[in-house]
Amino acid sequence: MAEEYDVIILGGGPAGSSCAAFLSKSGKKVLLLDRATFPRDKTCGDGISGRSVGVLQDLGLMGQVQKIEHEDMYGVTFSSPVGKVVPIGAPRGNGEKPPGFVCRREVLDNMLFQNAKKLATKTIEKFIATDIIKENGKVVGVKGNLNGKETTFLAKIFVGADGAGGISARKLGSLNTDEKHQAAAIRAYYDNVDGMIDQIELHFIDGVLPGYFWIFPLPDKSANVGIGMLVADMKKKKVNLQKLMEEVITNHPVFKSRFAKAKRTSDVKSWILPLASATPKLKIYGDGYVLLGDAASLIDPFTGEGIGNALTSGQISAEIINEAFEKNDFSEAVLSKYPKILWDKIGEEVMTNYNMQKHANSRWKMNLIIDKASRSKDIQGVISNALINPDGHKTLIDPMFILRALLA
Repeated sequence: MAEEYDVIILGGGPAGSSCAAFLSKSGKKVLLLDRATFPRDKTCGDGISGRSVGVLQDLGLMGQVQKIEHEDMYGVTFSSPVGKVVPIGAPRGNGEKPPGFVCRREVLDNMLFQNAKKLATKTIEKFIATDIIKENGKVVGVKGNLNGKETTFLAKIFVGADGAGGISARKLGSLNTDEKHQAAAIRAYYDNVDGMIDQIELHFIDGVLPGYFWIFPLPDKSANVGIGMLVADMKKKKVNLQKLMEEVITNHPVFKSRFAKAKRTSDVKSWILPLASATPKLKIYGDGYVLLGDAASLIDPFTGEGIGNALTSGQISAEIINEAFEKNDFSEAVLSKYPKILWDKIGEEVMTNYNMQKHANSRWKMNLIIDKASRSKDIQGVISNALINPDGHKTLIDPMFILRALLA
């Protein structure tokens, strides 16, 4: 006989783990499933910025964040296609906490998962989901392989948080397949990259626009290094991202000397990022289900950052699911509040950054705006001060806010 729960959450990444934690705290009987065993790696740039801090605070985890291995960040360094480098620092002093940090996903995700595991009714790892179960058009559970046996779990609400490659978006007809709204990225870890400071680095180099080459500092002089660009542009230009990154590191006038003594310490890994510019066209809810994070195509269309929106989707979905339980109504009509509230929260930024993506496709525009910042201390000061929220607390670094300011 199938086990029954109030909520089944498929996927223990930031979206699923945050949703599980919030729902468990509200007294729901939650089953959290994942195909991996934690800690596990997740291919990513490892930058924690934007909305993440607010949700981590609401989860009560910022104290744990300070204890896990990470590197505090105090600003952003940009460079233009012609090689103009502009570091823009965040305000410091008075014992204020840093506005951003870089943390390996293996570490961050494990912290979030272990927190959810303590709170959830049951957590199962190594569960390979194979199908979504429906009755009369309503999602009622999930089927999969557990320890070599076919296993079924049932619930009033199913939460799909199993990422871009999971079954949820595919089985529920919400898969983002538009290459104009997908990015491809690669990353590897390096030791001894020269010239790193306590800032994340975004470099808009020829051959990658409207994407960028990044260097995100980690502890012990390590760094997450990678390149990302639109899938449509990558295919049109017939770009091999790994060869392009090797060319940048070996021959680019800005980076050649910085990587002269560096050593790659990991394999180069690639992944596809479903961008949130496609989300308005996707149905991320329905009778008995909601989709979160990468499964809902919530990755920022310019930065490629998905953690903040994933955590936000976990928090908002939990609120709407709790309302559904109060009404004892798990219909599409009730759950339709989820995408509306989510888009109210992230939609303006997503579409602004989608437009920024288009600006960044122009070499001369990127040269212009970064040169403008390099020559104006006033602009740098405004950007630096803008890294503080109106209530006086520092926010995590939002590189796109900085670029929007430069376009003003």
